[in-house]
Amino acid sequence: MPMPQTSASLPRPHTLIEFGILSASNPTISLSEFTYTRGSEIYSEKEPIEFVYQVKSGAVRSCKLLSGGRRHIGAFHVAGDFFGLENGDVHRFSMEAMVDTIVHRVRRESLDAAAENDGTLTRDLLRMAATNLGHAEDHMLLLGRKTSMERVAAFLIEMDKRLTTAGILALPMTRRDIADYLGLTIETVSRSLSHLRELGILRFIDNSQRHIVLVDRQQLAGLDRQN
Repeated sequence: MPMPQTSASLPRPHTLIEFGILSASNPTISLSEFTYTRGSEIYSEKEPIEFVYQVKSGAVRSCKLLSGGRRHIGAFHVAGDFFGLENGDVHRFSMEAMVDTIVHRVRRESLDAAAENDGTLTRDLLRMAATNLGHAEDHMLLLGRKTSMERVAAFLIEMDKRLTTAGILALPMTRRDIADYLGLTIETVSRSLSHLRELGILRFIDNSQRHIVLVDRQQLAGLDRQN
């Protein structure tokens, strides 16, 4: 269950606060902050859409259960990312915290009402939707046209841009999460990462193998031939 906390300013650019939703020009909109423990559900598939969210800290995954117990992960969202802005009245994916996570959320109907009289906010919401659409298109290409090694390489390149700090890529997701995101088996993901290590493209810095140093980004990019 989420635990309410005191709302505070977000540290990243392009935040909900910077969209003006807490300004005097939009006094009817309030921002709430919640903490979710690792593995807990933020919202479920087919649940009515009530809020738009931004990750303050931590990481979440969007997932859908398929027949036979299979799971598909559609996206990973990390600090600064928005989610929950969808067409329709219900969510198409469930959203879960991969680690202990803090999110900010604002009511969708309040945001829509404010956008009717705020051109800047409208443009920002369109940009958020376009960013999510672009990611979905890239993910479709990855699943439909790339080999297993190209998928793993593309995943590392994407996460490097979003997560690397001080030269270290700290992955909040498990091997199973990566496999379900890339449409591969856990064994294939593990073999691909081991092969990249043998090629000298990356190295692991702990036993969990979730903290990675990318040694040769140029060679890694070469493996993603459709990048």
